[in-house]
Amino acid sequence: VQLVESGGGLVQAGGSLRPSCAPSGFTFDDYAIGWFRQAPGKEREGVSCITSSSRSTYYADSVKGRFTISSDNAKNTVYLQMNSLKPEDTAIYYCAALLTCGSNYYGPRVGSWGQGTQVTVSS
Repeated sequence: VQLVESGGGLVQAGGSLRPSCAPSGFTFDDYAIGWFRQAPGKEREGVSCITSSSRSTYYADSVKGRFTISSDNAKNTVYLQMNSLKPEDTAIYYCAALLTCGSNYYGPRVGSWGQGTQVTVSS
């Protein structure tokens, strides 16, 4: 189970980015997909997830109302639309396949972490 993240970048505060997550060797119908981030000197934290069956979505309080997770069946890709970005959103963003997820709950993770995609928000 592998996923490839892309679509990060450098943006000014208030701007938007839309990282994408592409599974390799499986479809995201099989698993929930979660987005995580890790800022320098901090632990990795869950940001958002989308379930495999009902496509229910969940968000950390810090991003609720600003980030939107979505899936594109045709492209077998999961996106994280990030609006109104803040400098504190600066981090490496990772996606992961999960057996399940819910409100403030992520995991268990299936497979290994990818390389992630860097998001940098300047003030």
